Amino acid sequence: MITKRQFFIAMAATATIATLAPTAQAADQVVRIGWLRGPNDITLAKSRGTLEKALGEKGIKVEWAGPFPAAAPAFEALNAGSIDITAGSSTSAIAALAAKVPLVVFAYQKMAAGSEGIVVKKDSKITSIKDLAGKKVAVNRGGTGEYLLMQGLATNGVDPKSVERVYLSPSDSGPSFTQGHVDAWATWDPFLTIAEKAYDGKVVADGDAIRSDNAVVLVASKAFAQSKAEQLQLVFDVIKSENAWAVANKSEAGAIWVKEMNVPADLAQKIGENNAVPTTAVSKADAEQIGKVAEWYAKNGIIPNIPDVPAGVVTLK
Repeated sequence: MITKRQFFIAMAATATIATLAPTAQAADQVVRIGWLRGPNDITLAKSRGTLEKALGEKGIKVEWAGPFPAAAPAFEALNAGSIDITAGSSTSAIAALAAKVPLVVFAYQKMAAGSEGIVVKKDSKITSIKDLAGKKVAVNRGGTGEYLLMQGLATNGVDPKSVERVYLSPSDSGPSFTQGHVDAWATWDPFLTIAEKAYDGKVVADGDAIRSDNAVVLVASKAFAQSKAEQLQLVFDVIKSENAWAVANKSEAGAIWVKEMNVPADLAQKIGENNAVPTTAVSKADAEQIGKVAEWYAKNGIIPNIPDVPAGVVTLK
């Protein structure tokens, strides 16, 4: 027979469990998203509050981390377990996969030609990629910049050994470009548009001229994708809706992006046109394209080995 003391002990234990249970559930119902100061769907959703609203209706809280200056530090945070989802380029994702970062790509957005390229000063005698021989070019190591330069050189038959790659972060590349420490800068938006409009630059080769196969990708930690697949699908549903809005409202999307990126408002139109392009789930053809770039990366010594791209991709609805 249970005594009064035993009864109250049991009740206290039950009360403790009841008190702790909501906290544990709440912790489980949190999505941590790392955002970049860049013209991508995640930044748009953050600014418009659509993720908080949609996920909040399902009892899921959104926690934002950042802003991150580029994909590499965001991927480091994902690798450390500090965030669950972030954005980057397919080239930066390839470098991360090669470094064994446990991530999966779940959304794919082919970059528009005007959103990436190689830029020089307007008064420069460099008029084509072939003129880069013997010059210094700012690139971000293992990311879009290095890919654009190396792909551009290969496309134009220029020996990559004849061009000095100056490895700089995007934030350091701008000052080096304006001060003449480098002859050219291989970069992407918003940096490309800023260099062209604010740094007296001219684009000598855009994505088409370079024959770039780069894309913006959204990634999640492998653990999150496996344990919270329904939440990942919910996030992607909102992203698709935001992307459709941006494609239909390029100027408005550009205005939001320049505000979030703290860049001049007069850049909004071009940044909107360059970056409000369709985002889709990762198709078999998209995964194969990422794989081809990964092979090219390894062949050119940018990464030490070819990563397992199929294992680094998840297909959502």
